[in-house]
Amino acid sequence: MSALQVDVTIDRQSPVPLYHQLAEQLSDAITTGRLRPGDPFENEGAVAERLHVSRPTVRRAIKELVDRGLLVRRPGLGTTVASTKVHRRFELSSLYDELLRDGRQPRTTVLEHEIGTDERAAAALDLPADTRLLHIARVRYAGVTPLALMHNWLPPRHSDVTRPELESAGLYAVLRDRGVRPTVAQQSIGARMPTPLERRHLEIRGRRPVLTMSRLAYDAGGVAVELGDHSYRATDYTVDLMIDER
Repeated sequence: MSALQVDVTIDRQSPVPLYHQLAEQLSDAITTGRLRPGDPFENEGAVAERLHVSRPTVRRAIKELVDRGLLVRRPGLGTTVASTKVHRRFELSSLYDELLRDGRQPRTTVLEHEIGTDERAAAALDLPADTRLLHIARVRYAGVTPLALMHNWLPPRHSDVTRPELESAGLYAVLRDRGVRPTVAQQSIGARMPTPLERRHLEIRGRRPVLTMSRLAYDAGGVAVELGDHSYRATDYTVDLMIDER
């Protein structure tokens, strides 16, 4: 795969050092998804020649991106764009909120939005088996990178959540707008090989696993708010926990 050339504007009248101008514009290309994880990075000689700057200037810019974890140098393989992981804190929040907090660009594609029955979900929500629940399936992106395939089931009192709302905000934000605030959850985390559907929507190649997260969230009154079954690209996602011995 040939390296993608990123358009860079060098202002030689600016007091900002040339290497830093270059590093910032290349960093922006990575964080916005123009350069994606695993993409080969243009070698320093080619960049120097194309932008009419010295090789030490390019080398210093690349080192800055390597130090920030945006590029990876591998002997014999050259320089590639690093996998940018989402570090999810172990707390009751949505992936959408986490991406916003980290300055990423959350985007959602709604795959399914339908009301029907699901005995397993109804039992988890402590409802009769024939209760009609709102089932939603979404792919959550950071820029152009797919991070998660998310399935959620909502009880009838929250079945008015719309597809446009879910495309423009996280589920918990949509619920908060309705006065519903999840306050506690039972959550389990695991790992397994991806299903064909997960491979397709999360763009997984080879024998790479997915992280899984199942969550049953409750409001302050102990009433079940939502059930979620999510899968995440393990290469781009990690969960941070703080363990406090009391």
